[in-house]
Amino acid sequence: MKNENIIQYIYGIADNALVLGQRLSELCGHGPNLETDIALTNMALDLLGQTRSYYQYAAQLSEDEKTEDDIAFLRIERQYKNVLLVEQPNRHFGYVITRQFFYDVFHLLLLQELQNSKDETLSAIAKKAIKEVSYHQRFSSDWIKRLGDGTKDSHQKVQDAVDGLWGFTDELFHMTEDDKMAFESGIGVDVTKLKETYYKRIGEVLEEATLTIPETKWFQKGGKQGIHSEHMGYLLADLQYMQRTYPNMKW
Repeated sequence: MKNENIIQYIYGIADNALVLGQRLSELCGHGPNLETDIALTNMALDLLGQTRSYYQYAAQLSEDEKTEDDIAFLRIERQYKNVLLVEQPNRHFGYVITRQFFYDVFHLLLLQELQNSKDETLSAIAKKAIKEVSYHQRFSSDWIKRLGDGTKDSHQKVQDAVDGLWGFTDELFHMTEDDKMAFESGIGVDVTKLKETYYKRIGEVLEEATLTIPETKWFQKGGKQGIHSEHMGYLLADLQYMQRTYPNMKW
């Protein structure tokens, strides 16, 4: 397997963490209470820390002498391989938690498999990240239950979020050509095999939260191929502003 294929596979994992970390960082100082605000900020830091590990490894594999900063800040929109789910905006707290929950369940399943990778670096990153992501899943699952089985208003808001975000979940299990090559080489994960367990776990939590699983069979996709929603450009404008305005700046 060529280095470029491995790099693209890494982007498919790391870009999810970067973009979701950016979304959570937008909430710093805007949480419903201090404890939750700090928790969301710490989760953003966890995700950005994981992103750094992936990008540092991708930079080592690159033949273009790229740095982790180049990868994070100097790619154009079509070069990011994150799923559409993680780039959806922060509409309200219930929406944020639902987006987080839908991704956390997948993320933990992915890392549990990725730690068995033949690539020692990817395996090490996964083993280190599992503890953090296990907490993320507990946090978002608990909030789904509290909101879903809470007041009439909180129940309706989180149900609306479930209905609105459900159509983005199937893309988590799409395999790009780089994904397939990584799996066949013993480096990556066949995410299609995670689908049944994913929806089972999602269903169990939603049921406990007295929430209804949408009946829709229509799902959106494109992010893994670099075709993003209208929200991605605005997100990158914020994320990349300093680096593009002051190129090569040093702290």
